[in-house]
Amino acid sequence: MTASMAITPGKGLRNRWVQLLIGILAMICIANLQYGWTLFVNPITDQTGWSRASIQVAFTTFVFVETWLVPVEGYIIDRWGPSRITIIGGVLVGISWVMYAFAGSVWTFYVGAVIGGIGAGIVYGCTVGQALKWFPDRRGLAAGLTAAGFGAGSAVTIVPIAQMIKASGYQHTFLVFGIAQGIIVFLIGFLLRAPQPGEVPAAIASTTLKQTARDFKPQEMLRTPLFYIMYIAMLCVAIGGNMATAQLGPIARDYAVDDFPVKIMFILLPALQWALVLDRILNGLARPAFGWLSDRIGRENTMFIAFGGQALIVLMFIKVAANPYLFVLFSALVYFTYGEIFSLFPSLNADTYGRKFATTNYGFLYTAKGTAVLLVPFGNILQERYHTWTPIFYTVAALNVCAALLAMFVIKPMRARKSRAEGNITGGPDITPAPATP
Repeated sequence: MTASMAITPGKGLRNRWVQLLIGILAMICIANLQYGWTLFVNPITDQTGWSRASIQVAFTTFVFVETWLVPVEGYIIDRWGPSRITIIGGVLVGISWVMYAFAGSVWTFYVGAVIGGIGAGIVYGCTVGQALKWFPDRRGLAAGLTAAGFGAGSAVTIVPIAQMIKASGYQHTFLVFGIAQGIIVFLIGFLLRAPQPGEVPAAIASTTLKQTARDFKPQEMLRTPLFYIMYIAMLCVAIGGNMATAQLGPIARDYAVDDFPVKIMFILLPALQWALVLDRILNGLARPAFGWLSDRIGRENTMFIAFGGQALIVLMFIKVAANPYLFVLFSALVYFTYGEIFSLFPSLNADTYGRKFATTNYGFLYTAKGTAVLLVPFGNILQERYHTWTPIFYTVAALNVCAALLAMFVIKPMRARKSRAEGNITGGPDITPAPATP
């Protein structure tokens, strides 16, 4: 079979770029479930009198469920395809915020968080898996663009949500955005398609990326020590990112900069709103940017740069957080050096363990985010006890240094040995190598 016969570019919904765009849109629609949450924490506390720590349990529950069920959801997606399960995810996403809107007790938030976590996990796992499967030749870029929808998707709604909360209350805001987001994801489910044999190009041959030619089943992957080193590295970075996502609003209030007017490019907004907008934009841009870079210089080299950079930025953030303009700038830089884990690690995982079971396999690695989020309420407890965020900042910086060193000096040589043992660095056995086609 010739290379030109091996790949048949899809048309309409079977075009891989169309599928990528659909997946990004789905990600945008679930972004507020995590990245819009911090806007609601203070209003909920002010109206109900519940402690921040008890309210943040809902955030922890959401992220824990969203991540830890992805392996199961990924197995279902790999087996049944992306469409039907995404439709179910859209329904669950909508129900979650509607429950928040009518919650009379903090326990209703916890139940809603479980439901929303299941729905968001379905959408996240499905769309990232789609990117990895449709783009074996550009995994870093495709996974980065998809994850950017989740990281930056809430940027356009930060100001409307904040203004609606002030004008109509957090309950009305939950109701309006919950229904809208759920309906859009529900409809997107009807459009998703999985790639068929011959529709995608082979993984690129590269000694830098070291892409396996073997598709590891999940149980095989879980028996390799390398997977657990990758898990620890992702966990280290995810702890700081989850802390920033949940606590940025409370941190801004404690440093007395949350409502300070900041003018950027002739637009005047409170510092917290500016921070959240720029955070989401840079969080989203980081994912394709670092993903693209990793396609060229290697995953581990890119991780070393990104994680080391975040450690330095976090240490500087401690010194300048009381300045509203620098608060906006450095919080955005923190997110820029955090968001890339959601393009680098799925690409690294697929490079290491293959394409066929990519959704399920990455689902197991993605649970590191759920493990990390368990520490979010402890951040509030420590802050309330010691009346400072400084120890938490130092811990986050140290964990990023640990992740950078693991990537460069443990994961990189382990993957090199694995590649030499397998004797290949090219695409999977079920795909005839051919030039990439759009």
